[in-house]
Amino acid sequence: MCGIFGAIGPSAESLAKQAMVSLAHRGPDGRGTFFAPASNLSLAQTRLAIQDTSDAAVQPMTDAAGQATIIFNGEIYNFRELRNQLSSEYRFRSTGDTEVLLAAYLRWGGDMLGKLNGVFALAIYDHRDRSLLLARDGLGVKPLYCLQTKSHFAFASEIKALLPVPDFDRSLDLQGIGHYLTYLYSPGHQTPFKDVKKMTPGHAVVIKDGRQAREWAFYDLPYESEVLPFTVKGAATELKSRLDTAVERQLVSDAPVGAFLSGGLDSTSICALARRHLAPGELDCFTIDVRFAEVGNEGFAEDLPYARQAAKALGLKLHVAQVSPDKLIDLEKLVWHLDEPQADPAALNNFYICEAARQAGIKVMLSGAGGDDIFTGYRRHQALDFERYWQWLPSTAKKSLSLLSYFMPQKYPWGRRIHKAFRQASMSSEERMIGYFQWKDAPSIQRLWSKQIRSAGMVPATDIPLIEALQRLPQGTHELNKMLYLEAKYFLADHNLNYTDKMSMAAGVEVRVPFLDRDLIDFATRLPAHYKQHGQVGKWIFRKSMEGIVPPEIIHRPKTGFGVPLRGWMKVKNNRIEEDYLSRESLLRRGLFDPDAVHDLISRNRAGHVDASYVILALACVEIWCRQFVDAPAA
Repeated sequence: MCGIFGAIGPSAESLAKQAMVSLAHRGPDGRGTFFAPASNLSLAQTRLAIQDTSDAAVQPMTDAAGQATIIFNGEIYNFRELRNQLSSEYRFRSTGDTEVLLAAYLRWGGDMLGKLNGVFALAIYDHRDRSLLLARDGLGVKPLYCLQTKSHFAFASEIKALLPVPDFDRSLDLQGIGHYLTYLYSPGHQTPFKDVKKMTPGHAVVIKDGRQAREWAFYDLPYESEVLPFTVKGAATELKSRLDTAVERQLVSDAPVGAFLSGGLDSTSICALARRHLAPGELDCFTIDVRFAEVGNEGFAEDLPYARQAAKALGLKLHVAQVSPDKLIDLEKLVWHLDEPQADPAALNNFYICEAARQAGIKVMLSGAGGDDIFTGYRRHQALDFERYWQWLPSTAKKSLSLLSYFMPQKYPWGRRIHKAFRQASMSSEERMIGYFQWKDAPSIQRLWSKQIRSAGMVPATDIPLIEALQRLPQGTHELNKMLYLEAKYFLADHNLNYTDKMSMAAGVEVRVPFLDRDLIDFATRLPAHYKQHGQVGKWIFRKSMEGIVPPEIIHRPKTGFGVPLRGWMKVKNNRIEEDYLSRESLLRRGLFDPDAVHDLISRNRAGHVDASYVILALACVEIWCRQFVDAPAA
């Protein structure tokens, strides 16, 4: 695991040296650069040594014949199988997975990407034709940003490493900014910068002469495939076997391995299975303890009691990171490490847990991320299932439901859930599905834009990436599978996995996600929909698969968020947010949002008339991001 950077252009060599400083936190164990004068191309990598910690595995890595050079961020879990296939033709000098990728490229070219089971962002410079291959894993576990300017093409693990690139136009992408207000993240390739794009998961591009020559998709979630003919018992058994195999694969490491343990079903299952492959007492688990004054109206329960219960039942050593509440609202730290204005303080939970793990000598952590996105588990999956009870109503009744939802008392969790379930009742099924992912409806967001942007007709549409994704699915795809496709393509990749990677790497820790093992994904996507969301019970087949492995009280524990009491905090006047980030002067100077509309939203949220705490936080995070990435000098 590491940070990678590359550039093509007259300043490429000096840019690579600067990038190693920007990405030092991602690779505290070493750094290196490569320069190809004939192409004006530089590659740089900062290393977190996990597989083969010797000097034989340093990057950038070039094969003995000087045909190709690679930089790589990630882990390939089937590298040993691939190594066995390649060993008759390639003489390996290291024992890790980086050189396996290099050998695979020399044998199969870009076709090798379809053979990989792992997480990665990689770049391979082919000395023979002076081309550059870039690729990102199918689920988007590892980040990769690309920038094209007049004089340079550049890419990096984090946006901050791109800031010094010459001719970088720091103009904002209004559609990207609109995404952060609507979803708290930006679905698809857009970022806050007009000229910086996220590489699409499961895609590869070839760059020649500093320009894109070819792009193709080598992986997509196979929801269009035929449903597997498993009985309930057979499906549960197969699921358990595949997850166990995934955990075993992801325990392979030359550095110490630990695990997150929230006491929820996903993290507890990973810990329970990992324990079976390790010696007693070998797996250290980590959770967080923040003493919140009030969580009653937040809609979630504290994890710590459940984490302790799970650790005791499984005989695991549990480390508890003690964090004061004020640290979980450190917005400057949140935005700087995330590279994007994602308004979810839960990301800081991840940072403090990883920080505690690193202090305990742990460099690799297993996570339960992805379970809810593959097997269901969110309230929107319940809401989608519940639609069958009212979809038959006439359009006039649906419009009445939508209108009544706006009168629900949104200061209470039940009121917020009813409002969100029915606010788009009169819309099409596609619009309703997308609405479940949005924190506020489009008209509410549109009112926040400045008068200049509205009068110029520049208010962006924010549902385009999700609409396009749904249109790619074949007719007849089950409604739940459509939602799960959006979960994995956007909420998981652009939100959960982005903050998991950035915040863990900020602490010098690699996080692995067994639920996103390719073999497990290919199985889960082809299970019958009702095996996953069974009425109002989420993860139905997964719960059955964990019987006898995870304590029953954990299996049947209600779903809770990995959150902080943001709504309670936002009800109290926050001087830093209101008097600095969202002050009238600040908003007018930035020119993005209408001060009257923003302050009206703050007042109505404090009074409990609307549920807008996360949108207000998103507005503040956009301003913080602009100060850090737009206003600040490149250095």
